[in-house]
Amino acid sequence: MNIETLSKRLIDRENPVHVHLIGVAGSGMSGLALLLLGMGHRVSGSDRVTSGETQRMQGLGLIFSSPHRADEVHGCDVVVYSSAIREDNVARVAAREHDIPCIRRADCLAAILHTRQGVIISGTHGKTTTSAMCAHVLRRSGEMPCHYVGAEIPVLGSNAHWEEKASLMVAEGDESDGTLALYQPEHCVVLNIEEEHLDFYRDLAHIKEVFTKLLDQTKGKKIYFSGCAVTKELCASRDGAISYGWEDADFVASEIIESGGTVTFDVTKQGDLLGRVELGIPGRHNVLNALAAIAVADAAEVDFQLIARALGTFAGARRRFENKYFSKKLRIIDDYGHHPTEVAATLQTARSLNPERLVVVFQPHRYSRTQKLADDFGKALQVADRVFVTDIYPASEQPIEGVTAQTIVDAVKVYGDTPAEVVGAVQTGHHSVGNALKDGDLLITLGAGNIHEIGTKIARDMSVMEEMLRYVGDDGAADAKLYEPMRRHTTILCGGPAQFWLEPHTHEAFARLIDYCHERGIPQRIIGRGSNLLVRDGGIRGAVIHPAGGVFTEVSVDGEILTAGAGARFKKVASVAASHGLTGFEWMEGIPGNVGGGLRMNAGAMGTETFDQVVSVTFLEQDGEIRERSRDEIVAHYRNVPALRQNFALSACFKGEQAGSDAISQRMDASKNKRRSSQPIAASAGCIFKNPEEIPAGMLVDELGMKKASVGKAMVSEVHGNFIVNTGKAKSADVLGLIDSIREQAKEQRNITMETEVQIIGEDEFTF
Repeated sequence: MNIETLSKRLIDRENPVHVHLIGVAGSGMSGLALLLLGMGHRVSGSDRVTSGETQRMQGLGLIFSSPHRADEVHGCDVVVYSSAIREDNVARVAAREHDIPCIRRADCLAAILHTRQGVIISGTHGKTTTSAMCAHVLRRSGEMPCHYVGAEIPVLGSNAHWEEKASLMVAEGDESDGTLALYQPEHCVVLNIEEEHLDFYRDLAHIKEVFTKLLDQTKGKKIYFSGCAVTKELCASRDGAISYGWEDADFVASEIIESGGTVTFDVTKQGDLLGRVELGIPGRHNVLNALAAIAVADAAEVDFQLIARALGTFAGARRRFENKYFSKKLRIIDDYGHHPTEVAATLQTARSLNPERLVVVFQPHRYSRTQKLADDFGKALQVADRVFVTDIYPASEQPIEGVTAQTIVDAVKVYGDTPAEVVGAVQTGHHSVGNALKDGDLLITLGAGNIHEIGTKIARDMSVMEEMLRYVGDDGAADAKLYEPMRRHTTILCGGPAQFWLEPHTHEAFARLIDYCHERGIPQRIIGRGSNLLVRDGGIRGAVIHPAGGVFTEVSVDGEILTAGAGARFKKVASVAASHGLTGFEWMEGIPGNVGGGLRMNAGAMGTETFDQVVSVTFLEQDGEIRERSRDEIVAHYRNVPALRQNFALSACFKGEQAGSDAISQRMDASKNKRRSSQPIAASAGCIFKNPEEIPAGMLVDELGMKKASVGKAMVSEVHGNFIVNTGKAKSADVLGLIDSIREQAKEQRNITMETEVQIIGEDEFTF
């Protein structure tokens, strides 16, 4: 079925056509579904996924199925497929077997467009925003056109709409596969023409052939940007040519002022001032898009005052400089830009908002585009203060050897000193990006794939984190960061990120954070220095509270009683005690942890345990109250204190004895020397296993012949068999693999079950 035949069938309201759309969940195909439903035809569709849009369309009459099936095309008059649908798709195969006509999305759109006076918006970039502007301006002026746009448009209500009595239809024309040449519109707009989609086109000359055919088939106005040499070459000498631009054009914008997310400018037509426009979205590139819309509306004889009023209420398209999050601390914007010219224009607009820093996360689109335009991307991204690059979005392309995200990073470094790094997969890229953000940043996600997911996740978690801090109340009472790597906070130097990293500085702030997490159902953990801790590579979902600074690191002495906050390091406690002539704390010199962790684990060394010296502990208890308990009220076992499973230690009082400085110094040196001689200097989590009844754990590992055994970058220490050391960028999975190997050998060779002393927490895989 050709375009002319289908076009005639579509206007026959007495005999509705049954059209089946394969890939109906995509933005282009869903637009066709909305148009065909509006025209009164029977529309069915299938996709491998369901979405909110497919559910909405079912409410409008779409017959939907998922996944694709062969029988879904039975009885159809025509099958339409998107570019993402392969020839071996079961529905396409069934349609061919039953001699049902199969056509491309663009053929169907052309057939619909030819039933009205079409206005095609074409160009390498800017099509979606300009199409939406044109449709919005015409609607607000009373023209009520049909429209078809390649994204969700909040101000229009949907990406496509059929208006039965409309004379005009505004449609975005896709040039990516040459189908732009199918259209025979009344008017067309050519925004720009650059080398793009070189996976389909041979070169720029090939691209010009397609645009030339579109212009040849346009009956009325040919509206073009005079600042693009190629569009000017193709359009300027044609009948009905109308130019727009910064100068020497029919429509000119001048006196441009960018402020507060809007842009205002004067418009002249052939030298005569028409008036001033305040555009409801920012960016000089959007001034050009608005000029194109003004020229289209002028061709439809719309009064300029109505045009200006409509542009003032235009709110933009989804993924076109879309504001995802805004607070005093952070702004997040998402944009579809994936060509160097688009990237440059978008970043220029972002700069006009005057952020403290402009942080960009860029997702390269297609291997071929990355290879061809890497240098141009490197130049365009120089506008940013910091750049993160995700893995390439392939868009069905096969990889090209040597072309990766690093290709873009290398180009950025060649053309300037903007810091740039690869963050890998989009699914986890938000961890590195979110952790790098600072107050006052503007974060912009750029790309045509699924890069928007990074901004969405950061916006979700930033909203929660900022609410946490507001709940605490006092400014400065707590600090917070997203996705803090736990390798920075464990002595073994490995572990995934904490979803929310919180550092309260007062008892009250600590209590309010705990209360907030309980009320909102957010998992929370209290972590000190991380000296007896192994965090899995998937990180820790929820809040990790790290008492730091303020009252938590204070250490004071009154007579023979030493009081220390939960965040105070054992090393500091030993030092303060010594300076006040108190003995009994020297063993702490050899312990890498802090008071809170020592209390929770009843840590010890040199024959002494933490609770041997405890006089009292101040707790934040389960009911939210802060109470002090004496030592007699607290049960403490070897490496286990039941009262601290559900309650939280805020501080503790310890009993010492007066002694001379020489005696204290000798004991301190003995503690240091013992640690140096018996424990590895390399990064570790302390003793990995509890001592079995039969034999000390370190001796057992030695007898098993497993000293220096390794998995990845984790290795059993040659100094002490009960220590696993990080020899350099070890993963937690390496450590866990080595632990399992030791356990297996102990069970197999000696029938001994080894129990870990190190705390193992977190997720095996990323879940946030």
